Amino acid sequence: MSDPVTLTDEDIVDRIRSGNRDLYAVIMERYSQKLMRYVLNLVHDDDQAAHIVQDTFIKSYINLSGFDSHKKFSSWIYRIAHNEALNIIKKGRKEVPLLVELEFASEEDLIKSFEEKETSEQVRKYLNALPLIYSEILNLFYLEEKSYQEISDILRIPVGTVAIRLSRAKKLMKNLWTKN
Repeated sequence: MSDPVTLTDEDIVDRIRSGNRDLYAVIMERYSQKLMRYVLNLVHDDDQAAHIVQDTFIKSYINLSGFDSHKKFSSWIYRIAHNEALNIIKKGRKEVPLLVELEFASEEDLIKSFEEKETSEQVRKYLNALPLIYSEILNLFYLEEKSYQEISDILRIPVGTVAIRLSRAKKLMKNLWTKN
C-alpha cells in the first residue's frame, strides 16, 4: 500500500470509498489550514470560520459518493466551504478587525512590522469594501493561489467570467488604493 502522503486527493477519496475511512484524516490534514484561511477571508471571524471548516469536512465526508473522481477534489471541497461561508454571510456578517501579534527584536523591526500591519489592514479594509463577487475572486486568486479553472469550478462560473471579474476587482482595488 502506498504512503497516503504521496497519494493524490482523488486516490485517497477512491480508497475512502472502498472502505479505508481512516484516510479522511489525511484530507483533513491537507485542507484544514487552507480552508480556514480561505473562509476567514470571507467571514472575518475565527469562531465562525472554524465552525464553517468543521461543517465543510463533515459535509464533504458524508457526500464523498457524490464527488466526481475525474475532477479536482480541491475545487469540490472549496466549493462546499464557499457555500457554507455564503450561508453565514447571508445570515449577517460580523466584522472582526484584523489582529496581528507583534514581537520585535529591534526598533527597525517595530517600524517594519507596524508598516506591514498598516498595509495588511488597508488591504483587508479595501477587500471588505468591495462587493463579494470581487473580493472572493481576489481572495481565491492571490491568497489561495487558485488557477482560473479552479476558481471557475469553485464559484461555478465560466473561466471567462473569472478573468473579467478579476480584472474588474484589480481595477476597483487600484482605485481604492490610489484614492486613499
